Amino acid sequence: MSLRLSVIGTGYLGAVHAAVMADLGHHVVAVDVDATKIELLRSGRAPFFEPGLPELLARVLATGRLRFTTDYAEVADADVHFLCVGTPQRAGEFAADLTYVDAAVASLAPHLAGPTLVVGKSTVPVGTAARLAAVLHSAAPAGQDVLLAWNPEFLREGHAVEDTRHPDRLVYGLEAGERGEDARKLLDEVYATTIAAGTPVVATDLATSEIVKAAANSFLATKISFINAMAEVCEAAGADVVALADAIGQDDRIGRKFLGAGLGFGGGCLPKDIRAFMARAGELGADQALSFLREIDAINMRRRSRMVDLAREQCEGTFIGKRIAVLGAAFKPNSDDIRDSPALSVAAQVRLQGAHVTVHDPQAIANARRLWPDLAYADTPQEAVMGAHVVLHLTEWREYRELDPSAIGVLVAERRIIDGRNALDPQRWRDAHWTYRALGRPKI
Repeated sequence: MSLRLSVIGTGYLGAVHAAVMADLGHHVVAVDVDATKIELLRSGRAPFFEPGLPELLARVLATGRLRFTTDYAEVADADVHFLCVGTPQRAGEFAADLTYVDAAVASLAPHLAGPTLVVGKSTVPVGTAARLAAVLHSAAPAGQDVLLAWNPEFLREGHAVEDTRHPDRLVYGLEAGERGEDARKLLDEVYATTIAAGTPVVATDLATSEIVKAAANSFLATKISFINAMAEVCEAAGADVVALADAIGQDDRIGRKFLGAGLGFGGGCLPKDIRAFMARAGELGADQALSFLREIDAINMRRRSRMVDLAREQCEGTFIGKRIAVLGAAFKPNSDDIRDSPALSVAAQVRLQGAHVTVHDPQAIANARRLWPDLAYADTPQEAVMGAHVVLHLTEWREYRELDPSAIGVLVAERRIIDGRNALDPQRWRDAHWTYRALGRPKI
């Protein structure tokens, strides 16, 4: 059954959600206050890099089932409204900034013209949904009811289209009683195709659904920082963290995913989400329950400092007068997102300590230039490594794994590479007479 949907916010989450919902047969109007972003999307161009999204936009725009607007009045007749705005870290604090969520609800409320469902997908501190439900109930037209549900997203940048189309689970946070039952029926209609394909549905209360996303990201962050803590021990003991991860990952209670030791996590989700979770736990009087996340965060940040130290060692103790090539600017491959990018954090620290730093990235250079104009940038990896004394591999793009060590070896001043992601083949580089170092792996 085709429904009329609105999507509030057209960032990484909202733009992808709107396009996929339209592709599933619904009629979707997406609204955003950023007119420039809306014009790009109307023309079929995504305002960020996400594999598969341009093709999907072109397909669904041609059907007429997807429209973009800056006018909230155009979403008044929607059966379901999805809140997909950002919740960044509040300046100077760990807590989440709910300015955009509150603004979206305030802008939407006057246009709620009948029985309708508002669905939050943004990552918010527990208790936010109940507060917003009260706001929406009071804003409901006389004799009508506005339902609220929370439906957290679990998409991965670089895989967002596929993750939205084929999620590994759907979580419904529902109000109690008839309101919750009515909301579930509508959500089942929205996701009918997805559910028919076998995706499990977990229906719970509003508070639990909010904690699900925070808990999931905290667990992933913990797993990443655990293996990076092991990398610190391996470096001290002369052991190999990659072999260690392979060995413990064979245990199906542990698994190999997210045991990739290296430079650690960044981006717009994991760092700010674990900090917001800690902040909210403190407000609830449960701060000791999440105190371990402070160490998770600290381990993650130490990896960046360790990469800088290792690079300085390779420069005989000083960056002064040295040329450093940085391969990678995005926080992860298949994305142009540089929010809290470990790669750029390292590049900036090395630059501040006196090196001439040249950065390459297949997609994120434009964004990086705006944030870090003092760094130098190259259009190709070959240009970036020209005359370099050390090459730092900091984002695991496939094209870096496919580089020919012998071919770029003739371009550098010294054949020294530090693999910050443990993604390169050490023997291949050593066979080409490179000094290969990596986080958590012994010198050879």
